[in-house]
Parts: sequence; structure tokens; C-alpha cells
Amino acid sequence: MARKVNERSMAAAAIVTVLALGGATSASGSADTAPRRAGSDQSAPTGITLAKSRQTITSALRVDLTRDFATLPLHKGEANGETVWFVITDTSDANMASQLGINHSPKLANAPRDCPACVQEVLTDDPVLGQASVQFQGVPDFSLTRTLTPAPKPTTFPPLSFTVGAQAGAGYSPYVRVDGTDIVFNAPIVAIGDGPFDVTRHTNTHDRLLGIDTEKMTADLLFVRGFSNGRAIAYLSFDSSDAFTATIERSTFTPALADLQFQNGGDGPGRDDRADSARASIFTFVNAQVGLEDSPPARGATQGPGRSQGLTHALSLAIVGRDAAVANPKVLDALRRGADVSNIFSDMPSAFGNSDPLEYSPAWDLQVGVFSDAAVAAGKNGLQTDAEQVIQLAAAGVVTAPGGLPLGSANIIINCPALAFLDGPAGAPTSGTDAGGGGTAAQAAPKSGAPNAAVAAPSRQPGASTLSVLAGWGGILGVALAILGLTLVRSGRTVPAGKS
Repeated sequence: MARKVNERSMAAAAIVTVLALGGATSASGSADTAPRRAGSDQSAPTGITLAKSRQTITSALRVDLTRDFATLPLHKGEANGETVWFVITDTSDANMASQLGINHSPKLANAPRDCPACVQEVLTDDPVLGQASVQFQGVPDFSLTRTLTPAPKPTTFPPLSFTVGAQAGAGYSPYVRVDGTDIVFNAPIVAIGDGPFDVTRHTNTHDRLLGIDTEKMTADLLFVRGFSNGRAIAYLSFDSSDAFTATIERSTFTPALADLQFQNGGDGPGRDDRADSARASIFTFVNAQVGLEDSPPARGATQGPGRSQGLTHALSLAIVGRDAAVANPKVLDALRRGADVSNIFSDMPSAFGNSDPLEYSPAWDLQVGVFSDAAVAAGKNGLQTDAEQVIQLAAAGVVTAPGGLPLGSANIIINCPALAFLDGPAGAPTSGTDAGGGGTAAQAAPKSGAPNAAVAAPSRQPGASTLSVLAGWGGILGVALAILGLTLVRSGRTVPAGKS
């Protein structure tokens, strides 16, 4: 047991260090003043609307499939004498979730456990968050300039450089609790000030905010097309505890979240976490195939031919370093075709298939997979859509963590609330063809290229597959392993170069 714990700790440390060193030139910088649209009504244009029955956040006014955004109720608050604007997506209390039309996540109640900085106490006159003005302790700094320069193709990960586009200030966390109560909410701040709001360069807004209307009190937030239990889903992305992950996710770098309990749910990768864990498992890949869905219909990509995912995939596309904005239609079109990392959720806040709503949490525990040499050589590193299948591939040795270590927590948290199912109502058992090339889970399997035992079993000789899989990483993994001790001492936190 001690050996397994040590291996998982080393795997997490290696991944965190690799991600941090991958952006060795990373630093935060202030943005130049960008053109801003006047007035408080800066809503994004509307297009095709997702059926309301497919939403998990039922309070969302609509989900737009043309520009991939959700229109959520907007709430007003204050922090240090400055106006802030926030949305609410999840809560630990079932009755509150029903009242507000948001996701219920029992695990959020565990967010304060051994991590005071993970949940900020807020002041308000109404215990129902958002019904009265809210006083926050901390805010994000949206004035930073997001940059991301991939390495030359074909090995685009890790990037040559990156800078985060937003960073949590002192006392800020998206997870909040009204002073004197035990209910935890996911209430990320998405804009600061009284307007006008910069929804192009995002100098005073979240990097995924496409529109805002402070008269109608709505926020238009870019979603991510991902997967859960073989189904195509949409989710939002607000924060990450890791600088590189925050940059590629277009979210706020919030390092304090790395202390959320527990890595691997306290009980190993996958489901059946400890009852007092705040995390749920989410999966991505380093060396999956790359490319956009070939011919998605107007409703956008799901699981059609050409659909890909992962870090190398996202970094291989020209739009990865550009701002997401209505003013940049090529960026939004690429994202609609699957240009995001497109992670895999272990569970959703709805019961279907293997999904257990009691295991759902917006605080995702990132697990970074590397396909074996044999799988890559056979072209079996294609699209994966089911966490159970990923866990099975890891058990067979087809997928490991970087360095050939067992797949497990990288100790990187991503705050990604579930938003909707793209392929049918929440109770539907599998993907549907009406979601834009989706097909059923069984139909999707051949496209996903799940390696079989005949081609997948990697060599167990030390480093045999690792050197090939990680070729082109510029020796970064070797450096990472050399300073594992330092990383472990720093509790897995990542800090952009030049920051402390």
C-alpha cells in the first residue's frame, strides 16, 4: 500500500512539475487598454438553441449551439469597494439547488475540509446566495494578458511559453459560503467594475465571458464540448489550481484549490471516493490524436469522424493562443468543432448509465493519461468518451501517467460545472445522432480507437515506452523527475516563472 501511495505521489508531482516547466518563460503581464463596447447591454448574438430538457443547470436562460455559450443569471456583489459580477452553478444543498435551478453537488460540502483558503466566507443579507448584494473577500485579476505559444508540430506539448489571463487575488475562491451557514456554492466572479466591459480582450472580464447585460442581469459564458459515460456533454470552465491548465482552459489561475481534499478521492482513481472527498475524477490525454470533427452540422461537434481531444490536440490548432470573443468568429467556430481539450467527466449531476450524481463535483481532480507506444503506433489513441473505459485501459497498462507511472491524480483542480447533455435529455442512456454526428456509445467505440490487448500491452522495461512517448518534450520530464523533492515539499502547487 505504501508503495502505491508513493507511486501516485510521484506521478502527481511529475505531472505538476512538467506542466509548470513546460511554460518556463511564463509570466503575468498587464494588458494594453482594449476597445470596449459602451453600455451595459453587451450580450452575445443568438443562434441555435439547445432544448431546455438537456440542461443540468436549469436556471440557464438558454444554451447557444452556434457560438457555444450559455446565458446564465448574473448577480451583483462587491469586493474591497469595487463592483463585481458573478454567476452561481452548483451548491452542496439539494433544496437550494432546486430553488436556484443549479447543480446539486453533495461533495462541495467537503470543500472547507483542511483547506480554509478553498472556500471564502461572504457576507449578504439573504442566506439564498444572489438574492441580495454579496460582499466578497477577494477577486480575480482579469487585467493580465493571456498568451500561449505551442512547441513546433507535431509535439506541441509542452508549450514554448504561456502567461495566465487571470489570477486569483488574496482571499479569492470560486467556492463560497455565506457567513454563519454550512452551505457551499460555486459562485465564480466573471466581471469587475461598472462597465463598459471588455468582452474581446477580457481586461476586466473572465476569458470565457462572451457577453454581459447588467440591465437584464445575464452573462453569456463560453462552454466546452466534452464527454461523460460515453455521452457528449457541455461544461463550463472557470478556474484551475495550475497555471498552464488555467491558460489552456481560458480560466482563472486559483492555486489555493490544490489543497482541496482528496487526491484520487482518497481511495484511488475513478469512482467510489471517500465520503468526505470534495473532488471527482476528470481525464485528459497528452498524446491522443489531433484534429477537428470533419463535417459537424450546425449543432456542432460531438463524436463524429475526426473528433479529437487532449493537450497536444488543443495546442496543435492555430486558435489556441487567440482570445475567445464574438469578435473572433474563427476562434468560436474552431471551438464549436472540438478545438478545446474536451475532458472526460467521471460523473454528472444526473443518474444515467454508470453516472452517480452523488459522486459529481465541479472540483475536478485532473488525471493526465499517456497512451502506450503500441497504441500510438496502431492508431489506437483516438477519442475516448467514458471514464470507465479509461480506467480499464490504465489497468491494462495501455494508458499511464507521464513517466510510465500509474494513472492517477496530478493534484490539479479544474472548476468545471456540468452544463448540459448535447445528445438528448438527461435520462437518455447513450449518445444520440441528433447531437451533431454523435451516434450511440456502441457506434462511437470504433471511432474512439480503444486499444485492444493484442496491440496495447506496453513494455514493462523501465523507460521503454516513456522515452518514445515523451520524445520531443525537450528533456523536461527528466528535469521534472530530478526535482521531485522540491515539488513534493511545495505540496504540488504550480507557480508561473517569476512568481512566488
